[in-house]
Amino acid sequence: MSEEPVTRRFRTLFISDVHLGTKGCQAEMLLGFLRAHDAEVIYLVGDIIDGWRLKQTWYWPQTHNDVVQKLLRKARHGSKIVYIPGNHDEFLRRYYGSHFGGIEVAETAIHETADGRRFLVIHGDFFDMVVRHAKWLAFLGDWAYETALTLNTHLNALRRRLGLSYWSLSAWAKLKVKNAVNFIGRFEEILSAEAHKHRVDGVICGHIHHAAIQDMNGVAYVNTGDWVESCTAIAEDFDGSLRLIRWGESRPVARPEPEPASGLHAAA
Repeated sequence: MSEEPVTRRFRTLFISDVHLGTKGCQAEMLLGFLRAHDAEVIYLVGDIIDGWRLKQTWYWPQTHNDVVQKLLRKARHGSKIVYIPGNHDEFLRRYYGSHFGGIEVAETAIHETADGRRFLVIHGDFFDMVVRHAKWLAFLGDWAYETALTLNTHLNALRRRLGLSYWSLSAWAKLKVKNAVNFIGRFEEILSAEAHKHRVDGVICGHIHHAAIQDMNGVAYVNTGDWVESCTAIAEDFDGSLRLIRWGESRPVARPEPEPASGLHAAA
């Protein structure tokens, strides 16, 4: 009996904002994704473990441990895994340059695609003024966000019983709030400008839980999304093209195919 299903291989995978240790984490969805996809290099682009939440209340079900074990198994089987901590797993920032079970911890990375483009890989929280200069406000926002994700979990449990696909209430609500939409746009502009400063072709980041692949004034802005709302990841094909995989849009029992890449970039 085969332990793992046949996987779809990519040159590189980029995953962020999993938030292991929170009830909103879609660990089962991520496990399904990791079983169905593999890559030579996997970047964990921050907020994989939610240290903020774990300091307040310990929550670590078996599925969260399974995600960690699955990543460690991929490292043992030859995948290069680079972990770039975010603000929620900032406790790992003291370990830059260290390796844990074959997983390298790094502050940032410059990733070169198969077609020769160079991307700055960074979580992105350093460019969020709320997190940098008003951490108490960020914690308050985190509490409200966690509440919304709890409601989201109950809603999708009902949708699964009805045979419906995953849908994120919190992601929908966020895009209906003008201030949130303005923040996303400003964040995209700032991160694209940072890529320009580094003289690279684009930036691959996370943090704001809003997946995208788009051109920003000649710079490629790529956001991996998250695994609490949209259940998304970025994949690099062996020709260097990037695509956005929306794993959460198909039924939980299905194994969806990634969105086809168009030219150099896939539309979000």
